[in-house]
Amino acid sequence: MNVEQIKLAPDLSVSRVLTGLWQIADMERDGNLLDPMKTAEAMSSYVEAGFTSFDMADHYGSAELIAGVFRKRLGADQQVQILTKWVPAPGPVTKDDVRTAVQRALDRLQVKRIDLMQFHAWNYADAGWMDCLYWLQELQHEGIIGHLGVTNFDTAHLNIVLNSGIKVLTNQVCFSLLDQRAGKGMTALCIKHNVKLLAFGTIAGGFLTEKWLDREQPEQLTTWSEMKYKRFIDAAGGWNKYQDLLQVLSVIAKEKGASISNVASRYILDQPAVAGIIIGARLGKTDHIQDNMNLFGFSLGNEARSRIHESLSSLDPIAGDCGDEYRKPPFLTASGDLSHHVESLPAPYPVMRGSDGRNKALSGTIWEDVAGFSRAVRKGNRILVSGTTATHGSRAVGGSDAAAQMNFIVDKIEGAIISLGGKLEEVVRTRIYIRNISDWEVVARVHGERFRDIQPSNTMIRADLIGDEYLVEMEAEAIVTKKD
Repeated sequence: MNVEQIKLAPDLSVSRVLTGLWQIADMERDGNLLDPMKTAEAMSSYVEAGFTSFDMADHYGSAELIAGVFRKRLGADQQVQILTKWVPAPGPVTKDDVRTAVQRALDRLQVKRIDLMQFHAWNYADAGWMDCLYWLQELQHEGIIGHLGVTNFDTAHLNIVLNSGIKVLTNQVCFSLLDQRAGKGMTALCIKHNVKLLAFGTIAGGFLTEKWLDREQPEQLTTWSEMKYKRFIDAAGGWNKYQDLLQVLSVIAKEKGASISNVASRYILDQPAVAGIIIGARLGKTDHIQDNMNLFGFSLGNEARSRIHESLSSLDPIAGDCGDEYRKPPFLTASGDLSHHVESLPAPYPVMRGSDGRNKALSGTIWEDVAGFSRAVRKGNRILVSGTTATHGSRAVGGSDAAAQMNFIVDKIEGAIISLGGKLEEVVRTRIYIRNISDWEVVARVHGERFRDIQPSNTMIRADLIGDEYLVEMEAEAIVTKKD
């Protein structure tokens, strides 16, 4: 049987099961780096079996170095696809920083062109993430990046990207039987814009396998993946509900002559917008090549899918949207927080202190200088945010999509409030101005989503906004519960 391939672009096809190298970082967490040549040799068996696509990142230990050795010294040809990620630390990033990061990946991978560069943003309230994507797009036009993707983007912010003229090919997100978030609005958006999903976490760090069937809840876990996905099990309703799901999968697996991981993976592969799933490998330690190959020897059928769907209905839905586990509590990470990912989240905007004791946050748009105003001002425990449009520097963001503009505006407002020591949850008043009355509902729905649990006082007004590109403008007021 042959490994299924899918064409993401005219010049880029990948195997539908991609080999993930994130466990390299786990294998090296004691400070002992793996031998690049010896570990690279373990990649050969995957390629020989037809699994030609490998996913990695700048922070997956020495994964890029190992892949570079494999391509250069072991004779791998252009049939091997290398997908990597750039995950910059939170805070200011310059155009030179972006080029340096990409060049580092090129050097480590020993290539002149990266097949797919995927970008992760930690903090949407810091609009600098948009700069990073624009600058990556410039490097794509220069030819050293083949295609752009994003990773762990939620639906609202992928929509901002797509409507701002940035072409992304893929969004890599967690998607499994335990975590069905990507099957909602994200799938609909991807289908609309022909973006493909690359799903990780599909076998939940090994929890969706026979290994854990009829097992008691573990008291101690050994790998980062197990630590992480045990949190997903807890969030989905706990060990008993998870065991009930395993029982259903086990019966179906025996009927199909497959494994539990095969059934769990095939279900996700069959979802609309999913181009491929990423299954991790501990190179040089264990491999699952034959088990992965079995994925392409059976189909689930409607009756089996129906039984799985019924079992999923008993699970608690994972809260939020794709990628929220890296941006807001509860953090569904190995450590349960962001301590092993980032040191801190710097204030999005610079703050200046005025002579009368007020603090001013500046977002850097040209109009703040031209018209002589601040993005926001704090006086005592009161923060007032100026009328804010979907502008970043000299760029208009969100195109002609009112929802995209509104989400970016709320991000900017949140960034200003955070910079002045407040929180979005402390907003007590918002005013929204819309150009077209026909946009009122879509804008109201974004406000409802972003302020669902805050419910500030609000007014919406139809107005002739300054600047033809702006569909929405919004101002806000917050009262900080604790003074500086």
